[in-house]
Amino acid sequence: MKAKLIDGKTISAELRAQMKKEVAALAEDGITPGLAVVIVGDDPASKVYVRNKKKACEELGIYSEEYALPAETTQDELLALIRKLNTKPDIDGILVQLPLPKQLDEKAVIEAISPDKDVDAFSAANVGKIMIGDYKLLPCTPAGIMELIHASGVEVKVKECVVIGRSNIVGKPMAMLLLHEHGTVTICHSRTRDLSEVTRRADILIVAIGKAKFVTADMVKPGAVVIDVGMNRDENGKLCGDVDFDSVSEVAGAITPVPGGVGPMTITMLMKNTITAAGK
Repeated sequence: MKAKLIDGKTISAELRAQMKKEVAALAEDGITPGLAVVIVGDDPASKVYVRNKKKACEELGIYSEEYALPAETTQDELLALIRKLNTKPDIDGILVQLPLPKQLDEKAVIEAISPDKDVDAFSAANVGKIMIGDYKLLPCTPAGIMELIHASGVEVKVKECVVIGRSNIVGKPMAMLLLHEHGTVTICHSRTRDLSEVTRRADILIVAIGKAKFVTADMVKPGAVVIDVGMNRDENGKLCGDVDFDSVSEVAGAITPVPGGVGPMTITMLMKNTITAAGK
């Protein structure tokens, strides 16, 4: 039996409809959520992401500002802008589009953002809050994945959860969120021995390693929920994930497609964080 498709586009649209109501409710109290997006340089992919974020803000009634800085921007110039945005009363969320040009220190830039306005939730303060379960803002991709898991109808509690990938942006916070919902969590990475043995135990398998079609059907437990975070190009130049969708969908109980799975959720959760920051 073919796996149930977890449709990120539909779930994202449902969440945005609810968020629109939340923004309208805030407006009645004289509050308009505000997001500032900072982009440095001319990276084409970054420009697309920024455009999509602006479009989402317009759709939901969120005020947005875009700061497009030249590629040669210095660290001091960027930090000065962030300090200004930290004190700007009409801005509730600040997002610096990554990656940054090589002369800029990403870690220092992220740490310069006020934790209350850090809508990517990348700062050490917000990461620490996630660790202890006392958080308001969550990294957008892991938060979106949790929404997808909930929408699939699977309860995380007591489930075997395996996360392939240990990045600070997805893998590590993802493991914490699953743990907070009482999942039994294993994190795998490039040095994990007998990876297939580990993944075959997973009731919930989350794959975020950036390798096209890496996870195959023989690595998946029958009936498992499979969340594919990857965004790659296959040998024909076609978009694909880290999971071999065609074969795994014959084994899994539920699976996200690429595109149309995790991707649509990420910007939606950014909007959610901005609304949360505004309502603090």
